[in-house]
Amino acid sequence: MTVPEFQRQKSQGKKLVVVTAYDALFARIIEQAGIEAILVGDSLGVVVQGKSDTLTVTMEDMIYHTRLVAGAREQALVIADMPFMSYQVSVEEAVRNAGRLIQAGAGAVKLEGGLAIMDRVQALTRVGIPVMGHIGMTPQSVNQYGGYKVQGRGEHQSGALLEDAKALESAGAFSIVLEAMPTVLAKSITEAITIPTIGIGAGSDCDGQIMVLYDLLGLFDEFSPRFVKPYAHLKVDALQALRRFKEEVEFQKFPSDLESYQ
Repeated sequence: MTVPEFQRQKSQGKKLVVVTAYDALFARIIEQAGIEAILVGDSLGVVVQGKSDTLTVTMEDMIYHTRLVAGAREQALVIADMPFMSYQVSVEEAVRNAGRLIQAGAGAVKLEGGLAIMDRVQALTRVGIPVMGHIGMTPQSVNQYGGYKVQGRGEHQSGALLEDAKALESAGAFSIVLEAMPTVLAKSITEAITIPTIGIGAGSDCDGQIMVLYDLLGLFDEFSPRFVKPYAHLKVDALQALRRFKEEVEFQKFPSDLESYQ
């Protein structure tokens, strides 16, 4: 899927589906499932690296995982998160770091923020780097919020987020992630802009939905927001398999003749 094809889904009334991936194996599985857009998310800091937030994820981390995913995908659009402090310092640094992610194989990059990053979005799109925006509960601002909290409640906050969305569109963003905000606000934003909105904890009126792969598969259960719905329980399956393997080794049931060479 290309960026223009991604954008056309909105006018065609087709829901967009985006899932995160961090390695080659799952990138292939996601494509085999018919999903055409993959986000290499800085959420890897939590679900892969075991941290409490995304703030310590580095450009080197993102480049490494982007290469893994991009190297395995066939047709899917790969979007790479720009990690904390990779674009906040200056426009020049934002362009340089976004370019490194594109060179690693991404087809687009994602930045958190609205009006405050308009100049970054404009600069990136000017040099041919497609940008996905991200507003609402932006994880890189977790310390400012005092935790992972719903954003956009109240007239002032909701108005500011609507203006953020319009600013990102005017700056050249091709899509915007709406995270953890009231459904009515997400619907208003979706109707107010022409580019696709991708919801995560923002109701069903967005133009598409995104979920963290490990949440979707039931692999990560240490922190489960209300908007997470597991479609499998692979942690349970993995524990059962590992315990069975341990037991069979200890009781000399594995390897049997079937798993041995004669």
